[in-house]
Amino acid sequence: MSLTLTSPGFVLTVSEVAAAAGVAPSAVRFYEQHGVIRAERTAGDQRRFDDAAACRIKVAKLAQRVGLTVREIAEIFASLPDEPACTDWGRVAETLIAEAEARTAALKAQLAEMGSGARLCEL
Repeated sequence: MSLTLTSPGFVLTVSEVAAAAGVAPSAVRFYEQHGVIRAERTAGDQRRFDDAAACRIKVAKLAQRVGLTVREIAEIFASLPDEPACTDWGRVAETLIAEAEARTAALKAQLAEMGSGARLCEL
């Protein structure tokens, strides 16, 4: 998405977001491409991010460790306002916790099946 820079809050470069999030600049571009974060463009066509971009990337990395795909993470973030409040992040945390618990329960059930003595290809 190519936009002319209009929002004063979009001032961070790819490198600045990468440093703040602890990721490579290519990861910043990856998360932007998949809708986890959003950039606006300067008149010189350079990306600029708001100060929430690094936080969103850190939360996305946590969600990926839970097992969510980048697409699933982008869907969760789509409901966030431009400037999320603590309650907004609380709802994201509740969603991630519920998803982690569901995935853990499913994995435990699968582990129990594997230990049942049945042929693995029949599970």
